[in-house]
Amino acid sequence: MKRTLLLFVLLASTALAQTRIDLQSNDNLQVILERQIGQPVELRLKSGEKIAGKLEKQNEKFVHLTSLTGAEFFDALVSADEIAAIVVRARTK
Repeated sequence: MKRTLLLFVLLASTALAQTRIDLQSNDNLQVILERQIGQPVELRLKSGEKIAGKLEKQNEKFVHLTSLTGAEFFDALVSADEIAAIVVRARTK
């Protein structure tokens, strides 16, 4: 299943965890998300909405986020089909 993914790297000036998106020629959404497990991410949905938190688990149908930004006591289950972009904190100033 091929998908076109828009990958954005968010520049930040905080001391939170840093990750990198190391895009390989055969990557898909699942592979990229698997590398981000345990890291804070922001998902941009096809509807234009954003949801951010710690990526806890993922499979081919859903992404499980915990410690949601602005709603730390809540979790979210996001349909993988609705994800348009994965945003990660890549560096600090």
